[in-house]
Amino acid sequence: MKTRDRIIHSALALFNEQGEPNVTTNHIAADLGISPGNLYYHFRNKEEIIHSIFDQYALDLSTGFQPEVPAESDEQRLLAYLDATFQLMWRYRFFYANLPDILSRDAELQNKYLEAQQALKANLFAMLSRFRETGWLDMDDEALQSLCSTLKLVASSWIFYQSAQSPQAKVTPVVIYQGVLQILNMVSPMTTDKGRAVVSGLIEHYREQMESTKAASDSA
Repeated sequence: MKTRDRIIHSALALFNEQGEPNVTTNHIAADLGISPGNLYYHFRNKEEIIHSIFDQYALDLSTGFQPEVPAESDEQRLLAYLDATFQLMWRYRFFYANLPDILSRDAELQNKYLEAQQALKANLFAMLSRFRETGWLDMDDEALQSLCSTLKLVASSWIFYQSAQSPQAKVTPVVIYQGVLQILNMVSPMTTDKGRAVVSGLIEHYREQMESTKAASDSA
């Protein structure tokens, strides 16, 4: 792995484990066993590292949430979409946890974020429209747009909200699963009978995933 990629990989891990405000470029260099000068050869400051991490996040966001992602059925497509939501929230949890602070100090990054969110909303609307065609939803375009905004809001603010409720608590996979379940429980009342059966099955699936993860953590 190239040094630049190692720096990004190390920074992402440290940001997630310790919180982005608590990690400096010196911490990242020490974690890699390289000199600060070597790090500065690749990145002038920590903000540039965050930009590179965000660029990877934006790429994952665009490729993981395509409405036409290959799947055997619409049920599998929705499951893949929710799994991508979980993976994204977990892999970039530091960003979600510190989102207001990170964006407030970097106007360029905020513009990147807004562009990525607009693309996400368009993909989400396309996907929900597909589910409307399958008979899972019975909503007009205005209601569908409102649902898109609400789901996007919950997904982007879930970790920050949980961190604010208990600042000393560590973000774990269980917390992310709770966010996925919150999304499903919000969608369920808006579905048709056909769609509610699908959502109920997914709720049960993620509850089992969450309990399994919690049990494994408790026994470790």
